[in-house]
Amino acid sequence: MPELAWTPKAVADALEEAAQTLRRLPSVRVRGYISAWPPIIRDFWEAYGWHDVEVRLGPPAPDAIDRMDEVLRWLHSLEPNEVRLVWLRAEGVRWKSIAHRFGMDRSTAWRHWSCALIKVAAHLNGTRATKTLQQNRLRQEHTNLA
Repeated sequence: MPELAWTPKAVADALEEAAQTLRRLPSVRVRGYISAWPPIIRDFWEAYGWHDVEVRLGPPAPDAIDRMDEVLRWLHSLEPNEVRLVWLRAEGVRWKSIAHRFGMDRSTAWRHWSCALIKVAAHLNGTRATKTLQQNRLRQEHTNLA
């Protein structure tokens, strides 16, 4: 039974899910750094409209964290600039901002992003193909011995 091959679209979707999962993880507090100042508690008439309402989703599911860890391992097959480009896009940064940050045109940034996704998909498909070939060889050897 042939396994489904990775496509650049599927890789992009997995990267977006990983970025959302990472955003939903609780913030990390560094131990040893505290403030001795008490928190400022404002009265209602002072605080009303002072800050925007922050709504956070709950923590991600354990399987989503496992998928995020796997997706972050995929980025080792890319160059550092490609990793930055792919991750910025996964976080939902607009193409104009990405192009300005990298000093290139939007269409050029998109082409680099597409090439990076194709590179990851090819790496995943190659790894999967070699694993499948190894499993098939082991099955053949096992049936030949029996």
